[in-house]
Amino acid sequence: MSQHRPGAPERPGAVPALPDLPEATVARLPEYLRALHNLAETGHETVSSEGLASAAGVNSAKLRKDLSHLGSYGTRGVGYDVALLIDQIEYVLGLTQRRSVALVGVGNLGHALAGYDGFATRGFRIAALFDADPARVGEEISDLVVRHVDELPRIAAEESIAIGVIATPAGAAQRVADQLVAAGVTSILNFAPCVLSVPDGVDVRKVDLAVELQILSFHEHRKASLTALPATGGSTLTALSGALAVTDPQEAIGT
Repeated sequence: MSQHRPGAPERPGAVPALPDLPEATVARLPEYLRALHNLAETGHETVSSEGLASAAGVNSAKLRKDLSHLGSYGTRGVGYDVALLIDQIEYVLGLTQRRSVALVGVGNLGHALAGYDGFATRGFRIAALFDADPARVGEEISDLVVRHVDELPRIAAEESIAIGVIATPAGAAQRVADQLVAAGVTSILNFAPCVLSVPDGVDVRKVDLAVELQILSFHEHRKASLTALPATGGSTLTALSGALAVTDPQEAIGT
């Protein structure tokens, strides 16, 4: 039986209390939420699984399975109630309260992140900016004054900050992560190109733009290789596989 979150109005199909979701499903929920908000803004009250899957860039079978984890199955012939599904996903993602975020490192990337308006519409508030560079401290960005990172413990407590964003060079990232953890931050989004060591109970998500570009480079390389194959590509593939195979028994044993 579906349980209702405290204080929420009784509505059919309410979300079970924090279902145990597969990580892959959690990763797709923000895409569903983005698509649902776009549908709501354009006046849609319901959406089919095929329509929502197309808007989110996944196949409909995967979407239906993901949403079934939330206790949402839609209505045959009608689809999903857009407003209800937004409520369900926002609850599961913990977006029913605006979460305060600390951003450490206000170089080029940090400066851009600090000025990004999209955080507010997704349930987050950049509550504090920090840097270790005295030349940056005191600078005002998007109505926030950059503080020295040594002030992190006090301001994290005052602003109830549980999420930290690291936008520093790699060499400073671990030290910053240690400072965030010591200040009570339990979730970190890391833009620095390095692996962080954190205690159990602290979650880290890594965003490495260079890695994403390298993955795209692989796909470009693969497409170019396929395009370069002759029309009768069998001989080329045979030659490649033959070069990797040892066909002479004497060669195989080194005689």
